[in-house]
Amino acid sequence: MEQPKNNFKIVSNKKTRMILPNAITLIGVCIGLTSIKFAIDGKFVIAIIAILFAGLMDALDGRIARLIKGTSKMGKELDSLGDVISFGVAPALIMYFWNLQYLDKLGWFVCLTYVVCVALRLARFNINSDEEPSWKDNFFEGMPSPAGGIIVLMPLIFSFSGFGSFFTKINYDIVVPVFFIVVSILLISTIPTYSFKKIVIPRSLTKFLLFGIVLFFGALLVYTFKILAVTCLIYICLIPISYFHYKKIKKEKNITSDKDEELEDIL
Repeated sequence: MEQPKNNFKIVSNKKTRMILPNAITLIGVCIGLTSIKFAIDGKFVIAIIAILFAGLMDALDGRIARLIKGTSKMGKELDSLGDVISFGVAPALIMYFWNLQYLDKLGWFVCLTYVVCVALRLARFNINSDEEPSWKDNFFEGMPSPAGGIIVLMPLIFSFSGFGSFFTKINYDIVVPVFFIVVSILLISTIPTYSFKKIVIPRSLTKFLLFGIVLFFGALLVYTFKILAVTCLIYICLIPISYFHYKKIKKEKNITSDKDEELEDIL
């Protein structure tokens, strides 16, 4: 007797494969919205941690989608909408409830400016991401929104890190609006910044990089805000380095990419 065919498929169905990355994106959106609730309650430490988890979800959804071949136009648009909430609206409101509300209309205007710049940044990214792959994929055009969402929280992170005791005369009423304006300009600028999406290193150095990653996250768990503050400072210092690196590669782009040593793509 002929056995009935089983037409139930999960892995091979692209629509099913789209569920996981889109679910991760939506989880990130929920975490970003929840950070606003923590900020309203005055729990700014947990609000910052929530933004970090939202950033982790944002880093995972695209990579998982490419890994399981579950990319889609819906996922792309959903990711951008989620970024506006998690790295635009949420950080702006966190800083508003912490400091900017005391600046009255100026504080709210600064928040609006930042969120609008995040939206413009993501709209430009969606347009440019349709271009053919090239060496430019190693760079973003302007500061990416997840980085902007964390950098704009830097005054708050700095206040929790303990480093503020060395700078007792910091006037956050001036520093916070200036940070918002500077980050907003970097978001919509054309300054090339490292994307860190694809890191290629010699195979012999892979174990050292993995050890460094484990060491970093271990230190982040123990000295959360100190490590965050230092990391933000390092990222800011990398912006001019990435600019000159981009210009150098642009002049030498006719050079072949063949290397004497075997390279391994680890991300």
